[in-house]
Amino acid sequence: MTERLLQFIWQHQYFTKHSLTTTSGEALEILSPGVLNHHQGPDFSNARIRIDQVIFAGHIEVHCLASDWVKHNHVNDAHYANVILHVVWEDDAHIRNHHNKLLPALELKTLVPKILLRRYEQLMNKTSTIACARFLPALSALGWAKWKESLAVERLIQKANNVIEAWQQTNAHWEETFWRSLAYNFGLKLNADLFLQIAKTVSVNILAKHKNQIHQLESLLLGQGNLLHGHFTEAYPIMLQKEYIFLQKKYTLQPILLQPNFLRMRPVAFPTIRLAQMASLIHRSSHLFTTIKELQTVEEVKQLFAVTANDYWNDHYVLDKQAHYQVKQIGEQTLNSILINTVIPALFAYGQYYQIQAYKEKALYWLHQLKAEQNAIVKVFINHHITCTTALDSQAILQLNNQYCKLKKCLQCAVGSQILKPTI
Repeated sequence: MTERLLQFIWQHQYFTKHSLTTTSGEALEILSPGVLNHHQGPDFSNARIRIDQVIFAGHIEVHCLASDWVKHNHVNDAHYANVILHVVWEDDAHIRNHHNKLLPALELKTLVPKILLRRYEQLMNKTSTIACARFLPALSALGWAKWKESLAVERLIQKANNVIEAWQQTNAHWEETFWRSLAYNFGLKLNADLFLQIAKTVSVNILAKHKNQIHQLESLLLGQGNLLHGHFTEAYPIMLQKEYIFLQKKYTLQPILLQPNFLRMRPVAFPTIRLAQMASLIHRSSHLFTTIKELQTVEEVKQLFAVTANDYWNDHYVLDKQAHYQVKQIGEQTLNSILINTVIPALFAYGQYYQIQAYKEKALYWLHQLKAEQNAIVKVFINHHITCTTALDSQAILQLNNQYCKLKKCLQCAVGSQILKPTI
């Protein structure tokens, strides 16, 4: 038995409550188990119980052994002065309260169904990706909808906190923060750090000065991405190289140590193409984050990002080397990723920081409107009959996997709680 499991059992009242008595033989009735306390002090606050015919209101403390009260130094701690019931797995000691009276205790060892303990042990000992796989889907469709909504909000809050932290590093500049996040996302996994470094060295203020000249934007981004070195033969890359040398001196741009990665990438995802598409987006837009905040639908946002790299890239994937003709438009999968990982978290962060509920609700609504992501983790859950049709579903599943399943936090999970719920 662990204290966390015992807290879980008490919180959900997963034990036989018929004809309860304290360890001293007094009749006990639980009117309210209280609220789990995540801060200093007793485990549960604002509880109400009836012992014999007297109603008590106060706190509940939970321990595996009654003697833990002394081990944990609660005897002289004022935080525990208003404990009205000591809930223990095993009553191995008589404990007195702060008024030197015997502290009422409830022993649960004989009251908890064995099936709950067996299932908990099974969940903890499973090594598969989803410990509870054999019990799924476990929750009803409505139960899953509520749990996924909660998980998606939880994940958005985590992402929003990261956005706000980055915002503080830009001296509270929302457009600069959004630009850096956008660049990181455009870089995909292999070039994300490189693209972030580019965004940090080429600020939105610099970009704004050159937004009407697409070739200058490309020279800044490609140059800072270490993609304009060497000897070129075509006129366009030669021109970009000359522009970059001039702009690098003008803005005293520091070279980036990271090098672009082309290995094991589809040509349409080459860093050259991604940077050219970013340049086109900057060329076509103004005050991007401010614009996005005022949009109402996902389709409007998609239209904003429906850009193609300039004509040079129609028959190029890299500089100075011709290839087959293909217009380099941002694909739907990339666009969804940008919306899920950059646009929506930034919008939610803005609403969270300024306490504007409308922006947070719009962020969640947009997640509902986007298609679910397709990846190995999502596929595992789908194979176990968990519905995943929207981006909210897939984000919820990722949160569930990363923050609950991997960490074996079954006791904090709505699915785990349902699986462990005994029939009493």
